[in-house]
Amino acid sequence: MTSSRSITIGSKVMKKQQRTLKKSDVMLKTLFYQIAEESQEYKKELADRVVALGGEPATSSTTPGKIYRGWMDVKATFSGDDARAMLEACEYGEDAAQKAYKQALDRSEEYPASVRHLIEDQKNMLKMSHDLIRSRRDEYKEVHH
Repeated sequence: MTSSRSITIGSKVMKKQQRTLKKSDVMLKTLFYQIAEESQEYKKELADRVVALGGEPATSSTTPGKIYRGWMDVKATFSGDDARAMLEACEYGEDAAQKAYKQALDRSEEYPASVRHLIEDQKNMLKMSHDLIRSRRDEYKEVHH
């Protein structure tokens, strides 16, 4: 499933962002940790559902995901621990996850109703995380300009 791959990407990015932040940014570390944990939970739910239906969950990242993580490494190197830059990057990652979930829902007629509902629920929860990240990014813009 495409959405499972995007969750893997998002989780890895959030954990990397969490490690990069200064200790003084406890709120953001907590936010990144929470979102990474949620992503892992969503991935597990999807994988469990795929297995229950007789399928095999995806175990590798997509090429765009690998490129994105590489880009994040470069950006982290040059932006140091700039919280706003990290939040912007995370928002971009959350946008990619939303796109992957939308693509999965566009093909939802291929899935049983229970899978379609799971994808919809996870997409909605990820949207809330996206909005929270955007809100924090905007707060950093206001405070640090």
